[in-house]
Amino acid sequence: MHDIWNPWHGCIKKSEGCAHCYMYALDKQRGQDGRKIFRVKGNFDYPLQRHRDGRYKIQSGEMLRVCLTSDFFLEEADPWRKEAWNIIKQRPDVVFWLLTKRPERVLQCLPENWGEGWDNVFFNVTAENQKRADERIPILLQLPFQHKGVVVAPFIGPVSIKDYLKENQIKQVSAGGENYDGSRPLHYDWVKSLYQECKNANVTFCFFETGTQFVKDGKRYTITSKRTQSVMAYKSGLQYEGAPMHFDLHSHQTELFTSEQSYKKQWSTPCETCGSRLICNGCQKCAVCMQKR
Repeated sequence: MHDIWNPWHGCIKKSEGCAHCYMYALDKQRGQDGRKIFRVKGNFDYPLQRHRDGRYKIQSGEMLRVCLTSDFFLEEADPWRKEAWNIIKQRPDVVFWLLTKRPERVLQCLPENWGEGWDNVFFNVTAENQKRADERIPILLQLPFQHKGVVVAPFIGPVSIKDYLKENQIKQVSAGGENYDGSRPLHYDWVKSLYQECKNANVTFCFFETGTQFVKDGKRYTITSKRTQSVMAYKSGLQYEGAPMHFDLHSHQTELFTSEQSYKKQWSTPCETCGSRLICNGCQKCAVCMQKR
């Protein structure tokens, strides 16, 4: 998809949330092995690629989600990460969204000129259950990043983070259920409790999908359509827009921020009931969501 940058592909399972990894499932459908880790040819320099008329394919002000088919801090990717950081440094006009299950490796993997963090990097850790929340979020709070978030997905057990929210460092929390083979159930009460903690702390909370197995009021629902999962998450009302995040984006090429060059979010009809809208980069009008009925 347009707003995803996968410089490398493949991963090594790390914790409980990896048991039914979507990347492994999709690779299996293609006859591939998700454990095979490789640099993605033709996509590694995606943020620097341009159209024929010289415009960047990724516009100023956009957000790129990085390594959604791997982990940016995976040990096996150490030989490539320095070059990836250099690419991120060259696009201070773009937000790079990072997610990891390996925060313990982050300090040793930061570039030498990192300082207190680059303002165009939004760093997140996964907290699929209370055990992993208590393991990873304290590390998150100690790391030098300007923008921090938590992703509770796949949401496979109750999670409370209210004490961590008191530090006023976490700016966004998103949550969603599990899909593909062996999906474990997500309970509505878990989501509602986490939503309330974030609302009380004025932290943005987005419940973006129910997952395949969703439990509410003692009844278990099997929802195979990703589009329906998103709509049901939206209809739950468990969305809260907290204190705004501000990314101090800039560029030496001032023309990148002209009305023609800078990115403006756009929405289509399906966006009106999409669970992800609160944290979305905007609709690319690719109609993929409508195909996932």
